[in-house]
Amino acid sequence: MSHNSEKFMSTDKLGAVAGVAAVTVAVHLFMEQWKANVGGRPEGSSVEAPANPAGRNYLIGGNWKCNQTTESALELVSVLNAAGPIPTNCEVVVGIPYPYLALVASKLRSDIQIASQDCAHSAKMGAFTGEVNVNQLKDVGCTWVILGHSERRSGFGGDSGESSNLIAGKCVTAVAAGLKVMLCVGETLEERESGDTIKVVKSQLDPAIKALQPADWENVAIAYEPVWAIGTGKTATPEMAQETHAEIRAYVASALGRDVASKIRIQYGGSMKAANAKALLAQPDIDGGLIGGASLKPEFADVWRGML
Repeated sequence: MSHNSEKFMSTDKLGAVAGVAAVTVAVHLFMEQWKANVGGRPEGSSVEAPANPAGRNYLIGGNWKCNQTTESALELVSVLNAAGPIPTNCEVVVGIPYPYLALVASKLRSDIQIASQDCAHSAKMGAFTGEVNVNQLKDVGCTWVILGHSERRSGFGGDSGESSNLIAGKCVTAVAAGLKVMLCVGETLEERESGDTIKVVKSQLDPAIKALQPADWENVAIAYEPVWAIGTGKTATPEMAQETHAEIRAYVASALGRDVASKIRIQYGGSMKAANAKALLAQPDIDGGLIGGASLKPEFADVWRGML
């Protein structure tokens, strides 16, 4: 190889190194700007509201599921930012698709928290293709994660749905990392008509009850979502929903003690919307909602506004 050739190769390598360095600097600057934006999220506002008689703050969750684009996500963020004060007895969280977590976290008002709709079983980085772990979720601004949704349990109609044991393991991983969890449970129409509602719910809760420590439940809410009422427009009457919520709380008391049961929040997730939220939330054991389709519309804010 000639001296000139060696010189050429050396220059080429230097160029490559410089290119990598430039990309590294650009990524660093982007992350610094993103962190600055997160820190500068629009301020929210609150309004005094009567305390929940049970002593638990309401938890209103919105699940965007696999919806939105950059444009429509930003439009909805603008609507929520302008939605007025949130009652002091109420906590609001929105579950965002992975691609838009950082974007929404940087633009959404600071008093609405961000949730992921799932997380990896392992907290480790590594050979977990397609997974997103809890530390990555925290890095982009998540404070909550939704786990065990019926759509994931059923595998979206396929053959590979998530087991209750897997979901329990994810709960342990999430809580250990400092994330809060909305743990979804619920029965199908066939199971309800067979009188197996609480039997099914118990079977879904038991692995998590065994895996988590009693103190961990301070960071876990149970979202009761009757599968037959998700996205169908059908809703359990407030009395029906209250009956199941009371049974769930009684089971938690028998398994984990009355103190845990009295503090845990149980959300209702069967097609809750502005029109029925007030009646549902008036029930003594219904502590909030996990709202799907209605969370994609301006009326989502009417759920908490209707509590005033």
